[in-house]
Amino acid sequence: MRFFRRSLVGLFLMALTVGLLAVGGNTVYSSLKERWAREGISRPARERVFSVNVIALEPSTVTPVLTSFGEVRSRRTLDLRAPVGGTVVELSPDFLEGGAVRKGQLLARIDPADAQTAVDVARTDLVEAEADLREARNALALAQDDLTAAQEQLALRERALQRQRDLKTRGVGTEATVETAELAEASAKQAVLSRRQAIQQAEAQVSQTRTLIERRRINLANAERLLADTEVFAAFDGRLSGVTATEGGLVANNEQLAELLDPDALEVSFRVSTAQYARLLDEAGMLTLAPVTVTLEVLGTDLSFEGRLTRESAAVSEGTTGRLLFADLSDTRGLRPGDFVTVAIEEPALERVAVVPSAAVDAAGAVLVLGEDDRLEDGELIVLRRQGDDVIVRVRGLRGREIVAERSQLLGAGIKVKPLRGDRAMPEAPEMVDLEQDRRAKLIAFVEANKHIPEEVKTRMLTQLAEPQVPADMVERLESRMGS
Repeated sequence: MRFFRRSLVGLFLMALTVGLLAVGGNTVYSSLKERWAREGISRPARERVFSVNVIALEPSTVTPVLTSFGEVRSRRTLDLRAPVGGTVVELSPDFLEGGAVRKGQLLARIDPADAQTAVDVARTDLVEAEADLREARNALALAQDDLTAAQEQLALRERALQRQRDLKTRGVGTEATVETAELAEASAKQAVLSRRQAIQQAEAQVSQTRTLIERRRINLANAERLLADTEVFAAFDGRLSGVTATEGGLVANNEQLAELLDPDALEVSFRVSTAQYARLLDEAGMLTLAPVTVTLEVLGTDLSFEGRLTRESAAVSEGTTGRLLFADLSDTRGLRPGDFVTVAIEEPALERVAVVPSAAVDAAGAVLVLGEDDRLEDGELIVLRRQGDDVIVRVRGLRGREIVAERSQLLGAGIKVKPLRGDRAMPEAPEMVDLEQDRRAKLIAFVEANKHIPEEVKTRMLTQLAEPQVPADMVERLESRMGS
């Protein structure tokens, strides 16, 4: 019985093995047959067609925009310095960092005691010199009276001498009386000379006293100027910056107390390359008064200001390149000196040019042109400007032709493409988010408490935060500054 069972098992295993071998042989034969069938049929290769965006080259008049970065500065800046040294005894309540002051307002007073003493001494010296002048003039008047009396006495002596000579001629007089009269005349002449000398001395004394008075007046004026220098006034309406003086502090001569800026007379300075500078010149080689747009980014809100080019730097500073340009700004509300801004300058318009994406042109100006049967051809453009993601080109002989908007390594001359025509994608609108009441209240409180945001910008931001939907980028900026 056991032998029979083992024989049946062996027979079953042998049948199973033969079956499996048959199935495997059939599978191998089927695979070979299919391979022989594929090798016997030759299928033609299909050409790969790429889908590409194309744009038409239509010449037009384009105004290029040159972009740079600059700094806002004040055209009217005044250093407030101490004309004299001493102790600061008084400061204006507005003498603070950012304080608004008016023209002629007293800002600081330095201890005037020494200067006032010098004025009093100089005034006393002047009064003394004026008294000396009056005395010298009186002495001169007396000397002139003495001269008049001496001249009258001389006239009498001369008449007496003449009379004695006449008597001697008649034989009545004597030689001794004539000699006596001559001696009296000589004495009178000597007296006249003495009086004239006295007058000269009196006149010299008057002249010296007048000179002394002028010197004393100069000393008095200088002392009064030093006294006036103890007070510092505002030369124009403006705001204070860099305040260092404190009441009771000791300042040295010519020490800077603060800086007075005019917040309404602002300009922006920015640097451009020499090639960009050459494009801003007119036919006479002078800088054109091109319009300028200045943009200040404040917590996601862009403030724009209009201006115009005015001048350029006289020389290139050591270690720098290009040219430093300046532009005046018309409306400066919200700007402060020192702001870092973006400057956009309109260049002279270019005629018969086209604007294409920068991805359509390589470094050599080559483009891929759509030809017959939608196959690509090589073309060449003259690149005039590169601004942002676009380039301004001169189309040469490709006017009206279509070019590939985005080149890639898979595209080249002779490749067939499927052109996709249509307007370029419009810029996406800013993402808007809905805010919860608590989150909205925190943002509004943060904006209202921030003293560094200009009032115009703060009003605009609060208006946006009051809307049902708020720009997501502004919310992100505010929360990053809140530390959330």
